[in-house]
Amino acid sequence: MSKLPELNDRAQQLLKVLVERYIQEGQPVGSRVLSRESNLSISPATIRNIMADLEDCGLVTSPHTSAGRVPTVSGYRFFVDTLLTVRPLDMLEVSQLKGDFEAQYDANTLIETASKLLSSVTQMAGVVTFPRPETVAFRHIEFLPISHGRVLVILVTNEQEVHNKIIRPAQKFSAAELLQASNYLNTIFEGKDLSAVRASILKELQETRELMNLEMLHAIEMAALAIRNDEKEDDLVLSGETNLMDFTELSDMDRLRELFEAFNYKRGLIHLLDQCLQADGIQIFIGEESGYRALDSCSVVTSTYSVDDEVAGVLGVIGPTRMKYERVIPLVDATAKLLGAALNQKTSSPS
Repeated sequence: MSKLPELNDRAQQLLKVLVERYIQEGQPVGSRVLSRESNLSISPATIRNIMADLEDCGLVTSPHTSAGRVPTVSGYRFFVDTLLTVRPLDMLEVSQLKGDFEAQYDANTLIETASKLLSSVTQMAGVVTFPRPETVAFRHIEFLPISHGRVLVILVTNEQEVHNKIIRPAQKFSAAELLQASNYLNTIFEGKDLSAVRASILKELQETRELMNLEMLHAIEMAALAIRNDEKEDDLVLSGETNLMDFTELSDMDRLRELFEAFNYKRGLIHLLDQCLQADGIQIFIGEESGYRALDSCSVVTSTYSVDDEVAGVLGVIGPTRMKYERVIPLVDATAKLLGAALNQKTSSPS
């Protein structure tokens, strides 16, 4: 992230008023409004000069159709890092949020509750990742033929966790061929981390296919079907995506299509949220800071939540860059703490 410019007090005050006004109304802000609302005893000409300086610094820009100005990503970043005053939620608001977590829900329902709560309170999109499991070790895999060319996969992980899955390979295999494939995989992967196994399988399919004999190739292809990491519902819960259609700056059909395709595919969003697992507290990505093109017109405010004093997952809000940061930040922070507390209760309660 580029270094923020140094601004004198007058420039900071004018930028603060401009950003707050634009967040509130979504319209370019002119010098007359800034003069009226900044409480600065300076002439309109001086305000215009300061605005020109802010534009030269890359903090504001002038839409072609208006004499007013709007904040840039850098302007929002300066505002959030330097000018924003965030106040914790009051006791009543916390109590109301807490009430949503007090029912005797299971862990999955608590995650869904947090996502829907963030969406409904902010009128934007709420997202929560499920707690990441501890290291999952590959122990044993077995392929059993069933009807119509399908294969039942029995995958044992860690000590006694058994996962069943039905796959449909591109060709039919005999019981003997399926046994040979499982024996090969068990020999080379037993005891290894499942994510490492998955990465190894994908790499072999991409790089060394021509060097494998037929039996090895069949085994690897079967394993790829059996333990591929589908980006599906159990990675994260996303709620309120359609709320984003209500914001003018996100309502362009091409932009909406790209955004909703990103929500549906999830891989880039999961990668972004995974980065947040490594950081404490609130993280804010404004526009292109996310490094994810579909979110170039959005901001993402996240926080980690913890179970048993260990970071378990990430939750957050996705909305337009002109979101009310002073409102969203404490809501995300409070929801993360309440979700962690609720999940801690589930883990500590007798079964």
